[in-house]
Amino acid sequence: MVAYVFILPYVLFFTIFRIAPALYGTVLSFGDYGLSGTFTLQGLDNYRRLFADSLFWNALRVTGIYAAIAIPLTVAISLAMAQLCNRLLRGMSFFRSIYFLPVVTSPVLAGIVFIWIFSAGGPINSGLSILGLDVGSWLQSSVLVLPALALVSAWLNFGYNMLILLAGMLAIPGDYYEAAELDGASSWQRFRKITLPLLKPALFFVLILETVKSFQAFDTIYVMTGGGPVRASYTLTYMIFDQGFGYFDFGYASAVGVVLLIITLIFSLIQRRILGRDN
Repeated sequence: MVAYVFILPYVLFFTIFRIAPALYGTVLSFGDYGLSGTFTLQGLDNYRRLFADSLFWNALRVTGIYAAIAIPLTVAISLAMAQLCNRLLRGMSFFRSIYFLPVVTSPVLAGIVFIWIFSAGGPINSGLSILGLDVGSWLQSSVLVLPALALVSAWLNFGYNMLILLAGMLAIPGDYYEAAELDGASSWQRFRKITLPLLKPALFFVLILETVKSFQAFDTIYVMTGGGPVRASYTLTYMIFDQGFGYFDFGYASAVGVVLLIITLIFSLIQRRILGRDN
């Protein structure tokens, strides 16, 4: 009974600010909500309109491409940094703290800084110009804008994921590595045969986090590109914002949100099926 009393505040918070809005948004997707506060039930009209809308299919394609770039990129960087920090060296705690700093950085501030970094006269293009490459502004290119946004997402999120993966690595008994080293296993073989299999639960958690973040990416897109150029970064979350607060079509925007929720859930279940969980 005492345990239920302690978890009650979190349950109430989660119900009021997570479950209730999700249920309300689902109900809203089946009707039309006017600015006057009136709600008219329309059945599946919003969903029929949605699946016939070329803008939705473009937003879905953009979201899929962005997620396909951002998820593996962020997880790979997080895993590499966790392995790098999994060492007993002097000053390692300082470096772990430095690597975590992007997590506490405002995405809006980061977006403003990266606008300059990816601009035609920014440091990236200045470095590429030395190699004879002139790609211009990344954010004005329909080909490079999504990789640029994925790099920003990876920079913002890798620190938190790194700590989760590092905690999983530190929980692996050192006896396994000592036995493998005595058997002549290389560093790569120890990582592939011991670290990765025993890191599955933490890796699964990180993948779920990054899947949700990638499908719900909005803040840096809003600041850096506004969905452009020519809607090359017009994701589903940006479509929800645009339809809801740009055109005040809240029912239609809610329908997009419900579809996005279902897609995210499906991908999370697929990842669970592929990776499995041993605990």
